[in-house]
Amino acid sequence: MHIHSLYIYPVKSLAGIQVDSFDMDDFGPAGDRRWMIVDEERRFVTQRSYPQLARIQARFSEGHVEVDIPGEGVFRLQSTEETFPVLVWRDWVKARLGESDANDALSRFCGQAFRFVYMADETFRRVDADRVGEYRRVGFADGFPFLITNLASLEELNGRLEQPVTMRRFRPNIVVEGAEPWAEDDWRELQIGERQFRLVKPCSRCIMTTVDPDRGLKDPSAQPLRTLSGYRRTGEGVIFGMNAIHDQPGSIRVGDPVSIIKTENS
Repeated sequence: MHIHSLYIYPVKSLAGIQVDSFDMDDFGPAGDRRWMIVDEERRFVTQRSYPQLARIQARFSEGHVEVDIPGEGVFRLQSTEETFPVLVWRDWVKARLGESDANDALSRFCGQAFRFVYMADETFRRVDADRVGEYRRVGFADGFPFLITNLASLEELNGRLEQPVTMRRFRPNIVVEGAEPWAEDDWRELQIGERQFRLVKPCSRCIMTTVDPDRGLKDPSAQPLRTLSGYRRTGEGVIFGMNAIHDQPGSIRVGDPVSIIKTENS
């Protein structure tokens, strides 16, 4: 097995970036989901309610994150000194407000008053303590630093769909090639390149998998969630992929070997 592809998401729920390699810090992939969008009540905003966010491209430039907002232009995200608590799922965490120009452009594009916020190094949001006993941190990702998926599982799913979908619908960080479909259900520890990963929770999927990542529209012609519901529903939800944490900072790249250290039954 080896790494097929890698993705980073500089801003939660905006388009991701496919990369050849990434470094890893305490948060997970360096720069991954350190930015987020919030509404006037300081609650997180995603493609679940605003699928058009998929059309906003994000990129790294000279150590900063830039966003290309359709019809508005390109804006460099820069945080101010103003801080306040924001909500991501059940966690209220301290964030820094982004500068106004990007916020105004985002609000015009979405037709709602939205703001970019940044998680600075001094903010500590803990990974789910029910799944990870150590005091580990995560950025604005849903709950864990990494999502690992299996290319063969996507291919098996696409064999059941009238309209095939790409892995971008599932927003992974690491895509593994060379395993059997759904083998990832049983993985508990992996060696990826020189780093080790623990797979701590199956990833339950939501309506975001029905959003066309190119058009930013919910796509009635592709039904990955409905199809998965027919044979991948467990007590954890409708499952595709595994959430993971890493052992320590380092780097990984496309093509790195992937080996199984531990499975559920070993």
